[in-house]
Amino acid sequence: MVNRSDIVWLGVASAVSGCLIGGMMLGIGLDLIVNGQPLGWLIMLPGAPVSALPGWVLARRLARQL
Repeated sequence: MVNRSDIVWLGVASAVSGCLIGGMMLGIGLDLIVNGQPLGWLIMLPGAPVSALPGWVLARRLARQL
């Protein structure tokens, strides 16, 4: 059975890991773009979808416990 604390932990863990991953991709990509390297767009644009992956993985792990 999934408890409320499990759901809260899922939200906190996915938010922290998603922000770290997405923020680093955004920062590195913007730095490359500002310095004149257009390949930075390949790092910056998928930052938001990639930052959702840790939360999705954690949610699947929690759903498997049911």
